[in-house]
Amino acid sequence: MKVGFVMHHCPYCGTKVKENELYCIKCGKQLPEDTDERLNNHKSFNKYWYIPISILAVVILSAGIYYIFLQNQTAQASDLYNKAEESVMDGQYEEAKELLNSALQNNKEFTQATIALNYVQEALKIENSIEKANKYLEKQEFQNALSIINDAENALSNYNGNAVTQLINKLTSERNSIKLEELRHKLDQDPSIDDMKTLLWEAESIKHDDAEEITTGIRNQIINYTYSKASEKLNEKQFSNAMVIVEDGLKYAPNSGKLQSLKTTIDKEKTAFETAQRQRIEQAISSAEEERKLNENDAIELVSVNVKNNEQGKLVVKGKVKSVATIPINTILVEYALSSKSGSEFLSNKVYVYPETLYPDEVGEFEFTHFDIDQEGKNIDINVDKIKWYTNQ
Repeated sequence: MKVGFVMHHCPYCGTKVKENELYCIKCGKQLPEDTDERLNNHKSFNKYWYIPISILAVVILSAGIYYIFLQNQTAQASDLYNKAEESVMDGQYEEAKELLNSALQNNKEFTQATIALNYVQEALKIENSIEKANKYLEKQEFQNALSIINDAENALSNYNGNAVTQLINKLTSERNSIKLEELRHKLDQDPSIDDMKTLLWEAESIKHDDAEEITTGIRNQIINYTYSKASEKLNEKQFSNAMVIVEDGLKYAPNSGKLQSLKTTIDKEKTAFETAQRQRIEQAISSAEEERKLNENDAIELVSVNVKNNEQGKLVVKGKVKSVATIPINTILVEYALSSKSGSEFLSNKVYVYPETLYPDEVGEFEFTHFDIDQEGKNIDINVDKIKWYTNQ
């Protein structure tokens, strides 16, 4: 028969002990003499392990519930943010501001919503700036209006995206409208030709349909003025001065056929004049007869001539001639006189035909703007006294 023994536990630390042991081999405390007490203490000790397990279960459950809550809040914040984006693209900044504030209430760490809210607040300020600029525009305080628009655009330098581009385009449109009104105001002040040249550059810089029409009008005025002044110098045989005037005008109207033709005429007239000076002595006897024959030649036919006022109220002489010659003719000079309806002549002038060279049956035109005559064209008669030309033979 074998004798066995029952294992017990220390009531203090829970270590297994033998029945006959008096002290715990681990904690060193004296063991109870009653072996049943050793058994009961062991059972009492083990039940405390349920407490941390219960706490852990509660923590895990709470964490799960909190995670689901956060996920729901994040989803709501994202939905509000998307709606705010649509409002911004529609220019509804107040509405977008409310939606973004609601999104941040759902998710305070929503960085994109914070950035978007900052932009929306800036956009609202810019909307107010545009209103202020328009008030300055009504008072014709153009520079103050432009300054506000420029400051508003600079405030957007740290932002990008479609919404920002849309707002910048709006500011650009406002700026062009202000510049256009300023340009019209300056034109109403009867600017000098030098001022007109400056205004031409300003008009060309404005991206607006109306600005294109104004640009064309200014350029035409510069062309007409240049042509008239250069022609006056040419008639006075001041070839260098005439060329300087034409070349200056071509800076502002490089594609003007009218000025290009006059430039060619000046070159040829200068050459002809210099040649004539060298041949003056040799041709002294025959020049009178040659001039008579030239004047009697019927190579040019006057098609039409009239005198009217242009949009600026300046007196403009326009006409057409036709070549009935059998060879090319060039450097055609038309001499005309202006008189009142009573027949009193008060001005004579010369103007060159363009294009510079006319071939058989071709039609040429001439035009001259009298900036120093303040009369109605309907009260003036015009008479073409003489037409001169050159041939290459």
